[in-house]
Amino acid sequence: MCWHVVDVERLVEDDPPARAVWELIGGLDLTRFLSPIGSINGQAGRPAFDPQLLISVWLYAYSRGISSAREIARRCEYEPAFQWLTGLGVINHHTLSDFRIEHREALDELFTQVLAVLSAESLITLERVMHDGTKIYANAGKSSFCTKKRIEAHLKIAREHVARMEQPEAAELPEPRRAKVRERVHREREQRVAHALSEYEKIERAKRPGYNRTSKQQTGASISDPEARIMRHSSAPCALSYNVQVSTDAAAGIVVGIDASQTVPDYEHLVPAVKQIEERLGKRPRQMVVDAGYTSRENVLALHQYGVTMFGRSVQADGRVRQRFARCGVTDGFLPDDFHFDSRSDTFLCPEGKVLRPRVPTERPGRTMIRYQASITDCKVCAQRTKCCSGNTRYGRSIVVTKENPVVTAFRARTASAEGEAALKQRSVVAEFVNAWLKEKLGLRRFHVRGLAKIRTEAMWAALTYNVQQWIRLRWRPLRLAIPLATA
Repeated sequence: MCWHVVDVERLVEDDPPARAVWELIGGLDLTRFLSPIGSINGQAGRPAFDPQLLISVWLYAYSRGISSAREIARRCEYEPAFQWLTGLGVINHHTLSDFRIEHREALDELFTQVLAVLSAESLITLERVMHDGTKIYANAGKSSFCTKKRIEAHLKIAREHVARMEQPEAAELPEPRRAKVRERVHREREQRVAHALSEYEKIERAKRPGYNRTSKQQTGASISDPEARIMRHSSAPCALSYNVQVSTDAAAGIVVGIDASQTVPDYEHLVPAVKQIEERLGKRPRQMVVDAGYTSRENVLALHQYGVTMFGRSVQADGRVRQRFARCGVTDGFLPDDFHFDSRSDTFLCPEGKVLRPRVPTERPGRTMIRYQASITDCKVCAQRTKCCSGNTRYGRSIVVTKENPVVTAFRARTASAEGEAALKQRSVVAEFVNAWLKEKLGLRRFHVRGLAKIRTEAMWAALTYNVQQWIRLRWRPLRLAIPLATA
């Protein structure tokens, strides 16, 4: 052991990310982080940590791919950049962990402030925004996923444990402090299992009426993270996960919107993403570019109403249509394209010469559907019935004609144009790059917290770190390099 003098300012070089993070956060308004602090200078009680310090430590840690509070606390003891940020101080991992999840609203405002800084630096234009989603694993193992029967069994056991801890003889144990800890643990487990049961019932209520209950994939919930959902990943099997939605401005690849949800379908998150961008930056994007998961007539009409030009690749449904007709017993030669339309009488003629007359139109978002149906009498005596409509015994053969809204038609033409193809090609470069950065460089492959509210907070920490890294790369570091040249 030896004594030595340490110059804290010389622990890091003149151009490290730690200095840039400290400089950026120091210039922002952190009032929302300061207001909950109850420690008063000059009075009894331990002084609170400066929010600028805790924010800078977390952002620097995420930029290094470190998202564990215990690991950060350990590195503060020996790693120069962390020592420089803390001034050789010690931060307990509980303090770090609590700070990460307890300031959701303040963090949301901080994210908006950073966007304002980036917008002032001309790194955000909102001329074209790419929106994409990615699945992130939940902090729950495969064994925590239970069916309703197992959840009820776990709940029964948890309640029995709590009941035993409440008995008078439990308070007379030789270690009352440890007994209280065990009681708290049992109560928390009971609450989690009860929450899992309520989430299971929520999943059951949300099922479609025609859900196949004979499927091998059983319905259940996780007793570790009840709000997580089973989701399919592109390069891995189904697992308990969350759906993270990211909106990225195409000018410099800055994330302008971030959210997380329990739902697997992507299309329902596009309109909320546009609203979030408007709330943060005060205006809507001029263009939104998405993949096929977000392309729906409802989204096309909604974005058109907001004055946002949408580009998105449509799902090719021709193969599915043929499969659906094949399941109904319709063979080649009797598909809808084989029926002849007579515009003068507004009727269709089937290949056997039977007439299909229109019924009352059905209005759907972005389209009008008209069903043309033949008489059941004509179909019963038809010699080709087995090839045309063998599965239909109550009604005559019918086909549905869809008349799209002009807005939807214009959207399809716009996407198929040269501008649309270029936008879709750029989307894959910009959006997928951000997803890869969050997972590979920031380590956001599995969340460290549980519950949707905390998940959204951690996702915002990662997106904020990404934006700060882009600011360092595009503005702070080039400026630092240019200063010596200017002074020379």
